[in-house]
Amino acid sequence: MIRLFLPPLTEERRKELVKKCQGEGEHSKIAIRNIRRDAIEHIKKLQKNGLSEDAAKDAEADMQQITDKFTAQVEKHLDAKEKEIMSV
Repeated sequence: MIRLFLPPLTEERRKELVKKCQGEGEHSKIAIRNIRRDAIEHIKKLQKNGLSEDAAKDAEADMQQITDKFTAQVEKHLDAKEKEIMSV
């Protein structure tokens, strides 16, 4: 049996971990926005090939709603993780 004794996290280390989490959260949100951008570019190409303007606008609005939904989920998980890290 191997036992490892880990000292409790200091407040300074907790703050470093929170910063890392925030950075990863920001990377996730950027990835989500990049996917939205690619999808909107694809919709615009389809519009040039005959997709109606109304259908294109609806698809762009749907993409924005999906983007907002997943961005909110990232924020929710990030807030929960920050609280977990900062709790003593």
